[in-house]
Amino acid sequence: MPNWLLPENIADVLPSEARKIEELRRVILDNFHLYGYELVMPPMLEYLDSLLAGAGHDMDLRTFKLVDQLSGRTLGLRADMTTQVARIDAHLLNRASVTRLCYSGSVLHTRPNGLHATREPLQIGAEIYGHGGLEADAEIQELALASLALAGFTQVRLDLCHVGVLRAIIENDANAQKDESALYTLLRAKDVPALQEITAAYSDESRRALLALPSLYGDVTVLARARKELPALPGITKALDELAALASLAGEANVTIDLADLGGYQYESGAMFAIYVPGLPNAVARGGRYDHVGEAFGRARPATGFSMDLRELARLLPVAERKRAIRAPWGREAALRTKIVALRKAGEVVIQSLPGYENDQDEFECDRVLVLEDGNWIIKNLG
Repeated sequence: MPNWLLPENIADVLPSEARKIEELRRVILDNFHLYGYELVMPPMLEYLDSLLAGAGHDMDLRTFKLVDQLSGRTLGLRADMTTQVARIDAHLLNRASVTRLCYSGSVLHTRPNGLHATREPLQIGAEIYGHGGLEADAEIQELALASLALAGFTQVRLDLCHVGVLRAIIENDANAQKDESALYTLLRAKDVPALQEITAAYSDESRRALLALPSLYGDVTVLARARKELPALPGITKALDELAALASLAGEANVTIDLADLGGYQYESGAMFAIYVPGLPNAVARGGRYDHVGEAFGRARPATGFSMDLRELARLLPVAERKRAIRAPWGREAALRTKIVALRKAGEVVIQSLPGYENDQDEFECDRVLVLEDGNWIIKNLG
């Protein structure tokens, strides 16, 4: 095997793509700042028991593990930054008020999440801590949709779900509670035959409700159907009311409801959403409420947030136009150096040609040249 080959689903990012990603990162983080979110930078690795606190079995399988040669303890390379930011809020900041935090950084996955997906996503996201009301969920949803709009996506689909529906259905059924994890998997797969088999011993009310969930998918009229087909339990009514409110705040997004799409169920605690754009089968952004993650760090706080992969997002965007630049000759003469410094301070890209070489650039288009005429360095257009 050539020594320059990279592991499967790991890739270098070349100049034109790197510029798209970095420009996206900057504009999205700047927008987070306008909403009052503070930037944090969690470490790439930490002790495994802290990294996986409240994250569920799926996150454990996705996390690379290694032994710390200093302490002998097991470390994990982060597969998600959400629990790290929850730890910062609960244990380090320890504020009593509402806290808004944002982040951006690479995460590593033991396996890719989908076809052609990278195992090193560049995750960016935002979280609100300290407010359990729907207002925080609405702000996070708005921020996620605004981030995609800033990236240039005008046709988006917002897919809404709510953990409270399933939990209300199984709350008073001991048999169903024992199968909670299996039910989550079968509902996500919409495997009705397997659901019929596993629910055979449940109460009639629980069984009918669980078998109805896979078909409760579509536009917002699904909520009216759900109120008729599902039992009138307080938890279900509250969940459906919250979904209706969030759907009404979705702006221009095409809203769908899927009461069986329980991605992230293991640590989510309320309304959840996934956002899809044309050209990609996987969700580009996922978010939702996760009030109980902070308990593992000694301080339970209401929490809701979202994240997305900048590398995947940038891959969907058209190739960025090359930036206009000025070509300058190599030289250390004072007048030339003064002119180049002044141009760069003014925001111009100035590329000095090294002796004997032409510039071969992916990112820059030298459409002007710096030339010496009558003792003065002036800019002339090329072509």
